[in-house]
Amino acid sequence: MAPIHIDETAGSDTTGNGTPDQPYQTLGFAVYSSSATDSFLTRKDPNGTYEEPTQSSLKKAKKTSEGIEKKKKKQEELAAREAKEKNEAKEKKDKLLEESKKIILTEDPALPKAVKAWNFSFDTDKRTQRVRVSGWVHRLRDQKDIIFLVVRDGTGYLQVVISGKVATTYEALTLTLESTVEVVGTLQAVPEGKQAPGGHELIVDYWKVLGAAPGAEDAFTNRVNEKSDPSIQADLRHLVLRGETASSVLRLRAHLLSAFRESYAHYNLLEVTPPCLVQTQVEGGATLFKLDYYGQPAFLTQSSQLYLETVLPSLGDVFCVQESFRAENSHTRRHLSEFTHLEAELAFLTFDDLMDHIENIICKTVDILLANPTSAALIKQLNPKFEAPARPFMKISYVEAIDWLNEHGIQRPDEDAEGNVIKDEQGQIKMGAHKVGDDIAEAAERQMTDIIGKPVFLHGFPAELKSFYMKKVSGTNYTESCDLLMPNVGEIVGGSMRIADLAELAAAYKREGIDPEPYYWFTDQRKYGTCEHGGYGLGVERFLAWLADRFTVRDCSLYPR
Repeated sequence: MAPIHIDETAGSDTTGNGTPDQPYQTLGFAVYSSSATDSFLTRKDPNGTYEEPTQSSLKKAKKTSEGIEKKKKKQEELAAREAKEKNEAKEKKDKLLEESKKIILTEDPALPKAVKAWNFSFDTDKRTQRVRVSGWVHRLRDQKDIIFLVVRDGTGYLQVVISGKVATTYEALTLTLESTVEVVGTLQAVPEGKQAPGGHELIVDYWKVLGAAPGAEDAFTNRVNEKSDPSIQADLRHLVLRGETASSVLRLRAHLLSAFRESYAHYNLLEVTPPCLVQTQVEGGATLFKLDYYGQPAFLTQSSQLYLETVLPSLGDVFCVQESFRAENSHTRRHLSEFTHLEAELAFLTFDDLMDHIENIICKTVDILLANPTSAALIKQLNPKFEAPARPFMKISYVEAIDWLNEHGIQRPDEDAEGNVIKDEQGQIKMGAHKVGDDIAEAAERQMTDIIGKPVFLHGFPAELKSFYMKKVSGTNYTESCDLLMPNVGEIVGGSMRIADLAELAAAYKREGIDPEPYYWFTDQRKYGTCEHGGYGLGVERFLAWLADRFTVRDCSLYPR
């Protein structure tokens, strides 16, 4: 028979088979893997020559072989014992499950009638009372003969303790996360030194499963969890929303919208509801979602601003909370194709008045949220370091911002005459200094804001960078426009004074190549009693991202688009 080959450097005891091409690594393993009649050839490395092993090395290898044999036998015995124990445990569990099916729970009529609880906001005076609640199993911990649950109903969380007979049913032994349950029992304070939502727990005397969720491979936590890939989390957003963080963000969003409405009421602005289907552009034709409207072209609105202007003469200062749509294929952390747009229009004011108003609304809204214990707790949970912004907000002009960026070495990509990014010979984007006339890029704008570290009004943009309706500063080519920038997010508000003069608006139509005919109703606002007026749009998701310290605005939308 051919000798068994061993290469102490290049061989492998795992994948080797003892041939010259696939030698073993150790003589001990080669002896263990071979018969008593086999011979052996060894070498130190691939550059050496194979030689017969010495008697002493063979003797040592045989001891190693015996050790391997003993270890293998021990492993086999351990595996057999574990398999037996596993089998016994399974049989015991199966028997227990079969026995548990015979246990039928019934509600004890001798106990006080349970009061139906419509939410989990229990006051301490409800303790010692018998209550009936329903919800989803948010957390589940089985500790010997006691099952601890945290049940979620959408209004809050409640710790539930199931023990004794009620913990021995088939439903109890097979309970899974996200199953819906009805539990009945006595509300009481948690034991001293222990913690639970609200400081109380429900000691169960009767319960039942309303809708069982699957376990094993299809268990909730196998579908999605905190470590899931972002693409999976996006596809399973409907399940992600059940998490504490995602649901807290949406709760805070609801409080935020309520606080905004309270702020606008305080400053005497009236809410109106403009249409989403429009036949005019506001921010530029390239970002319009186009559709057919009974044979005529129509678009999903980019902004409700033009419609808000039309009701200033009849309703006074107004605002709206409306979805806006931008056909920008931007995969950044602060862009959405559909977003909640909070917009306002105000009459008879100056540009300084407009910026003061924006600051007032922002600060009033934050004050309302921090004064409300529920919303304040959500902010503390999501953004522990949050502080109300200091007033007054810093103001920096567009020209000053260009100088600031250059002084701080923040560059922009170089572009050719057609606006294409210029690359060097290695294919790297060439960077250069900012100059007046440049549209300050999002990255540079955000970097500037993060360094400054507080809210900043960036104002006075060149007319060619802004929309046709924005009023110019007298005698210049700069507009009475502003962006409010917040740290970690960037722009959250964009506003301006609007062109009030009829002739100036006509010139703006012509300059931008816009047919004035579809805008006849907008033009009439200047024709029939014009006035100095201005307005702004605020991205609710961006504001919420700043408030709750979220990395992306997608976390601030129910189902981001």
